[in-house]
Amino acid sequence: MSLMNAAEEARFPVGDFMIDPVVTDEKRRRWVAEMAQAPANLRVALAGLSDDQLNTHYREGGWTIRQVVHHLADAHINGFVRFKLALTEDNPPIKTYEEALWAETIDGREAPVELSLKLLEALHERWIILLDALRESDFAKSFRHPQRGLMTIDKAIQLYAWHGVHHTAHIT
Repeated sequence: MSLMNAAEEARFPVGDFMIDPVVTDEKRRRWVAEMAQAPANLRVALAGLSDDQLNTHYREGGWTIRQVVHHLADAHINGFVRFKLALTEDNPPIKTYEEALWAETIDGREAPVELSLKLLEALHERWIILLDALRESDFAKSFRHPQRGLMTIDKAIQLYAWHGVHHTAHIT
């Protein structure tokens, strides 16, 4: 029996994000692989969808599929910058952004999804190059998030791996 009701399952189709406190090389490789695969998985999920389908809300009170795709690009651009800040500064504070308001800007509501797909493909290629080059000590580097608190690279990898799977599941 599921502990989530239908509304929660629609909102969190792969479950809510939870940090795994025990990080191993095998888990880290799996999370990085999920990040690497996220743009391709998203492209497959979107294949053949019409404009009407892209403009359909994935759940009551939720964004349209188009907004979800653009949100992924917005969020992962911010995520990449956060990783770079953590790697180049000493535990920097990061700024959040108003995701719901960003989703309501004209590009979030109306731009072709192909733009964000291409952006995510290029961004994730760079992100994986960066992650594959990190030394063990780099995974402990961190940034300070106003709501989440201290986020190490190891924790943030988990978040962004989950994030891609989470929103792709909204589409499928």
